[in-house]
Amino acid sequence: MAEHTIATTIEELLGPDSPTNWGKWGTDDEVGSLNYLDAAQVLRGIGAVRSGDVFTLQIPIGDPDRPDPVWPGRTPAVRTPVMDEGYFARGDEPEPTDGHHWADDKIEMFTQGSTQYDALAHYWYGGKVWNGYTADTTIDSLSRASVLPIAERGVVGRGVLIDVARARGKDVLDSGEQISLDDLLAAAEAQGTQIEPRDVLIIRTGWIGSYYRGSADEFYRDWNEPGLVYSRELVEWFQRMEIPNLVTDTIANELSFYPGGLQLPLHCALMRNLGVTFTELCKLDDLAAACAADRRWTFLYTAAPLKICGASGAPVNPVVIR
Repeated sequence: MAEHTIATTIEELLGPDSPTNWGKWGTDDEVGSLNYLDAAQVLRGIGAVRSGDVFTLQIPIGDPDRPDPVWPGRTPAVRTPVMDEGYFARGDEPEPTDGHHWADDKIEMFTQGSTQYDALAHYWYGGKVWNGYTADTTIDSLSRASVLPIAERGVVGRGVLIDVARARGKDVLDSGEQISLDDLLAAAEAQGTQIEPRDVLIIRTGWIGSYYRGSADEFYRDWNEPGLVYSRELVEWFQRMEIPNLVTDTIANELSFYPGGLQLPLHCALMRNLGVTFTELCKLDDLAAACAADRRWTFLYTAAPLKICGASGAPVNPVVIR
């Protein structure tokens, strides 16, 4: 871990020759490694369906009994009713002549305040976002590499779940617990699972599940999410394996903080440089239990975030079919 403790900036950690996919799909590309998910990959995902069981991976939004888990500094979603039977009972709304009543509401939330896709231009360093677009393209609205092109394209392919928590005999990884490339491959081997090129890679840590089993105070205490840690070998593996999409049950898909003050370097190494899309805050416990029960860890993964123009991210409810 010497590279984590010595480097004090993302640029120092990744170096001047960090693996990149800039220009691989042309100078105008805005979806990056999702280009790997061609028709053959869609059919490969469909071929992984055996039982027809369906799992949705989004956490609930606006649960009044448990505020949505969010990255510290963000606030949970707030749903507000703007019409219901009470409006008629109080005389706040005139009675329609035909007798119909209705309910309506609105929601205020961070676009990355629930299960969501990051835009490829969500996180950067050195004044450049994905594919070499300049950082000023993010001002006021992401004019390049926003979440909209991802939403318009959709994501369909073969998903593979690697249950690192289960491989370590835990319900949930500890705060700050690390997953290296070797750890990831060892967990896959323990499951009897082969990660194949162009798989949608899904990693379970148990982290979000623990939020709903315990207290919010405990969840946020000594905050440092467990997850993948940066290494050159890991980044080269992602590039070599042509991984299109990283999905986890954590809020940021990787270890939050490194010694020396570094924060989320894989967002830069994988998202900014390789164009790997990030799907975060997924509910994976039920899916993992089903996979463990019949030892089938692959399936059809489908997702399409909301089509929010110019946004740095958007909510999504991924659907897995086994």
